[in-house]
Amino acid sequence: MSIKRIYLLLTVLALMSAGTIKAQHNFGKTEIQKIGQIFSLLNDFYVDTINGNQLTETAIRQMLSQLDPHSVYLTREEVQKSNETITGNFDGIGIQYQMLHDTITIIQTISGCPAEMVGMRAGDKILNVGGVNVAGNKSTTADIAKLIRGPRGSKVTVTVLRKGEKPREYIVTRDKIPVNSVDVAYMITPTTGYIKINTFALTTKDEFNTALAKLKKQGMKELIIDLQNNGGGAMTAATDLSDMMLGDGHILVSMKGLHVPSVGTYSTPGGQFLDGNVVILVDDYSASASEILAGTLQDYDRAVVVGRRTFGKGLVQRQYPLVDGSAARITVARYYTPSGRNIQKSYEEGTEKYHQDIANRLKHGELQNVDSINFPDSLKFKTLRLGRTVYGGGGIMPDVFVPLDTTRFTPYYRNLIAKGTLNTVVMEYIEKNRKSILSSYPTYEAFEKNNYVVPTQLMQQIRKSGEADGAKCTDAEWKEAEDEIRFSALALMAGKLYDSGCYYRVSNQRNPIVLKGLEVMKNYDKYLK
Repeated sequence: MSIKRIYLLLTVLALMSAGTIKAQHNFGKTEIQKIGQIFSLLNDFYVDTINGNQLTETAIRQMLSQLDPHSVYLTREEVQKSNETITGNFDGIGIQYQMLHDTITIIQTISGCPAEMVGMRAGDKILNVGGVNVAGNKSTTADIAKLIRGPRGSKVTVTVLRKGEKPREYIVTRDKIPVNSVDVAYMITPTTGYIKINTFALTTKDEFNTALAKLKKQGMKELIIDLQNNGGGAMTAATDLSDMMLGDGHILVSMKGLHVPSVGTYSTPGGQFLDGNVVILVDDYSASASEILAGTLQDYDRAVVVGRRTFGKGLVQRQYPLVDGSAARITVARYYTPSGRNIQKSYEEGTEKYHQDIANRLKHGELQNVDSINFPDSLKFKTLRLGRTVYGGGGIMPDVFVPLDTTRFTPYYRNLIAKGTLNTVVMEYIEKNRKSILSSYPTYEAFEKNNYVVPTQLMQQIRKSGEADGAKCTDAEWKEAEDEIRFSALALMAGKLYDSGCYYRVSNQRNPIVLKGLEVMKNYDKYLK
């Protein structure tokens, strides 16, 4: 990259960053000239050859790191991945896959997408993509993604090996592939619907609407929305969902910044779910747009929030493209919930400590004991209908706290998971026995109704493979963890045999926050006082 181009790139960034540092200081000609001068001096006099691109990116990242934890630089590749998350789609062939012993194995074909249409199936091993051998040569899943993805309408030849057959070639025409933000939607009780959202994208409103309509037809009277581990995404998606559950004319969220006008988003008539009880599930990794949805419905006493204090991100970013396809994501405003709360946690001690906050909560006992969480009086607010006390400045504090169970998973179990052993062994078992299992349990409903039992053979293989992977255990340690291993294997099998949503249908049966949400729903009025 030329010095002239570096100078242009940093000048654009500097101009965009103006006003995001402190109100009393703006970039002027002197600051911009200094940046250009430094790069010119390095170009003309530095002792060694300079990697201009690397130096530029380092300078940009360092500049933005002085602002707040969420103003960041994105490379061209990161921009592309970010856009896929927000737009909810990308161009490809429509398969989910994972690496098993240096070979990519298809876990699932996405319904209605090109791979399924040409006849590719779960369990197929991918040998070659577009003339490039990808089997047994240490290709990564990222390498495969680059080969499989491409412009819509373009073709790619994929060679697969199916058990008991010779390798076969498929010529697949790439198309737009949906990235679902709703993991699963099902009736968790005869009258209670459950919807799990993994991110907030431009497609979330339509996905949620479809799920809502399906559950209503199945007799849904009340709704649980699961936002555990949902790190946010598009703010508009969160306000769209709030809008579905509130009447006309309610403010949903407001934004205030030094260089952007103060603006509020309001609900509209015709909400799709205005009357049924709502429970929202959150944890310490629920952030940003998740906090907007939870905070808005909590402020209007429209939902009971269950779980643990959320992450605490109350800043709004806008993404500005740079000259080479990269981008700067700049914080431009703070958002406020309807009661006036800004839930951004402090970042005054620097980015590193900011990102250590969750670990510090665990260390200080905040994830296990609600009495360890202290909010100053200045952060107290009142809900808008019932006048209940809620808090700002550090995430959404749930109405019903669910402590983290630090005893559920033993050290051996955690080691087995960390090594990837459990997932790999289950996948291998499914690959060998998929046909026979599905002949007896053709649907998830049959799998659940007939209480499928994880075979002893599979459990023995998990222990044996764990030892080979470095996760060894005594008989006592195995006995202590065995029940949890069997349950996790059952959930993984359901997800791999049917669809990923079935994993949650099993795992939710032991998820403490989900179970507490069901308990709250049974005594809903008790919690809105």
